[in-house]
Amino acid sequence: MATTYDFPSDLLAGQEELHQVRAELSALLKRLPWSVEPVNGFSDDNGWRKVERPASPGWTADEQAEVEKLRRRERELAVFVSTHRYWTELTGPDRMRARSELKHTHEAPPENPADPS
Repeated sequence: MATTYDFPSDLLAGQEELHQVRAELSALLKRLPWSVEPVNGFSDDNGWRKVERPASPGWTADEQAEVEKLRRRERELAVFVSTHRYWTELTGPDRMRARSELKHTHEAPPENPADPS
């Protein structure tokens, strides 16, 4: 049977916020132009594959500030989660399994097809 871990509430909250911040940052970066600075588009087919980019208007100061704010918060949360005092209670493979389980605590448990409910 798999070991279950009794994660402290602040560690769970930190991990959940880290997931949220990373998702928000990823969505923001997908919406923004490909280049931070304004740059002309280009096409290059001299390499092993053709690369094309349209012209980029660059990011606004507000967009740059929002990305920096999310990256800063992501770093703070990653440090908080990875250096939490809870990890000192575990050693070796247990610590590794617990860290892995923590990353997936926000996911819904898989449905049991044999369960009639």
